Amino acid sequence: MEKINWFPGHMKKALDIMSKEVKNVDALIYVLDSRAPFACLNPEFVKIVGNKPILFVLNKIDLADEAKIKEIKKNLLDDNRLVVELNSTASGAIKTIQSSLEKLCFNIFEKYKSRGINPFIRAMVIGVPNCGKSTLVNNLCGGYKATTGNKPGVTKAKQWVKISKNLELLDTPGTLWPNLSNQEIGKKLAFIGSIKDEVISSEDLALLLIEELRKEYKTMFENRFAVETNEKSSIEILEEIAKKRKYLIKGGEVDYERTAKAIIDDFRKGKIGKITL
Repeated sequence: MEKINWFPGHMKKALDIMSKEVKNVDALIYVLDSRAPFACLNPEFVKIVGNKPILFVLNKIDLADEAKIKEIKKNLLDDNRLVVELNSTASGAIKTIQSSLEKLCFNIFEKYKSRGINPFIRAMVIGVPNCGKSTLVNNLCGGYKATTGNKPGVTKAKQWVKISKNLELLDTPGTLWPNLSNQEIGKKLAFIGSIKDEVISSEDLALLLIEELRKEYKTMFENRFAVETNEKSSIEILEEIAKKRKYLIKGGEVDYERTAKAIIDDFRKGKIGKITL
């Protein structure tokens, strides 16, 4: 299988925008997909962020493994960092984000108040593609302002959005790192749809996903697809799923592409269960 990598031109431009704009913001809202949060931590962002306060948003929390998320939160928390769990499509997100930013930027708020000025925070929203950044921004501003889509690479330019009298956000394009040297991270980003599906064949991705889920979520996986995974290769498991679901082509042959896409789709929609890799 070919190396997983994807870094189109607009991502280089996005990193340049972030480097330029970071000095104009008070804090960062770092959106992570709760199904693979550590894979979403982009080392390129570390160089840009510096010591700015960070609000980590564990997004798509309704699809995640609560026990694992509890441990992950401990690793993300710091003096200059806060963590919130969120489903960016649910109502009430603005209260969670606004109150967390006020805590995180307490000194800035106090400085404004002491001068008799209405406190105001500007925050940059960052994250890998398809983590739900623009959906979150749209939810916060109560309308359709930032471009969204259920695939990576939809937002391709910076977008300033006023959320309230106290908060303005800069939505940035989802950005990966130029060289995915760690293919374990590459796999997980591909599983959650942060890497364009055309970069790796659906069959290859499904086989990798089967291998991952049978190790970490064996019972869940077997229950969803009504298969036994012991003593079987990933390809044998995929073929068994195809036969059970009657995903066959002329002559009774397995339709590998359709089966692979169905397995990936079931994972992404949470139909296998609440999973965090």
